[in-house]
Amino acid sequence: MVSYKELGLVNTKEMFAKAVKGGYAIPAFNFNTMEQMQAIVQAAVETKSPVIMQVSKGARNYANATILRYMAQGAVEYAKELGCPNPQIVLHLDHGDTFELCKDCIDMGFSSVMIDGSSLPYEENIALAKKVVDYAHKYDVTVEAELGVLAGVEDEVSSAVSHYTKPEEVIDFSQRTGCDSLAISIGTSHGAYKFTPAQCTRDPKTGKLVPPPLAFDILHEIEKKLPGFPIVLHGSSSVPQDEVDTINKYGGKLPDAVGIPEEQLREASKSAVCKINIDSDSRLAMTAAIRKYLAENPSHFDPRQYLKPARENMKKMYIHKIVNVLGSNEKF
Repeated sequence: MVSYKELGLVNTKEMFAKAVKGGYAIPAFNFNTMEQMQAIVQAAVETKSPVIMQVSKGARNYANATILRYMAQGAVEYAKELGCPNPQIVLHLDHGDTFELCKDCIDMGFSSVMIDGSSLPYEENIALAKKVVDYAHKYDVTVEAELGVLAGVEDEVSSAVSHYTKPEEVIDFSQRTGCDSLAISIGTSHGAYKFTPAQCTRDPKTGKLVPPPLAFDILHEIEKKLPGFPIVLHGSSSVPQDEVDTINKYGGKLPDAVGIPEEQLREASKSAVCKINIDSDSRLAMTAAIRKYLAENPSHFDPRQYLKPARENMKKMYIHKIVNVLGSNEKF
């Protein structure tokens, strides 16, 4: 058993309470590689933002659970080296799908876990979430649960259609599970193709797809029923068109990739939404920089040569999200 406190990590309880009160959201950036982790820590330290570093089941399998533990500890020490004496860093499991996986992550030093039983019948979702909560809370680990289903594909999480969260269920669900935060479905979606062209309109000037608006009416109803309770948005990458264009220019093929408009995420950040998940944008920033570098430097083969600009491009994107979208800068 490894306590996250020994690694210098924190859970989400205090940072979420401050975010709800302060009208901003904590960035939850997925990572799979050292370069992503470095960029996240650099951006958080430079902007003085708390941050959630999260890994999916697939990312954990890719990186190795033991290595991840030391990467998380390394992230804390790296932040201190960069001049942050008390880093506010969470290591979070994204979309845990079984009690066993959540337990293993808790035992390996995660400070927060998500149990996603959203595809299960309502009562089974409650039972699974409560089981995880009961175990996690013994070790002061915070738990995120999900009510409602997001469409899209990302890692091992996929659904063909979305099912909006029913506001009338949130009080019962949160009370019976004891979860610390609740992921809801209001129109966000996983992956770089969050909406089909048929779901969008096209900007007559640019020809770019314009996605449908988020269901803020549902969010506001949930806020009324659970005042002050931490709400989470998954599938909230904006799929920056400049990164998509760069990828396509240098040999990629991402037609009609479209994400969540940043102005809508900015609005959500000012509500009870205190955690916003961003994964695809990091992948796009990394891939765009690598494709561009290799196309312009065809004789280069040292991974450090193309991973350095990839890291810089991700850092730039993380800082933009923190400062201009989520508003979590200068919060500690």
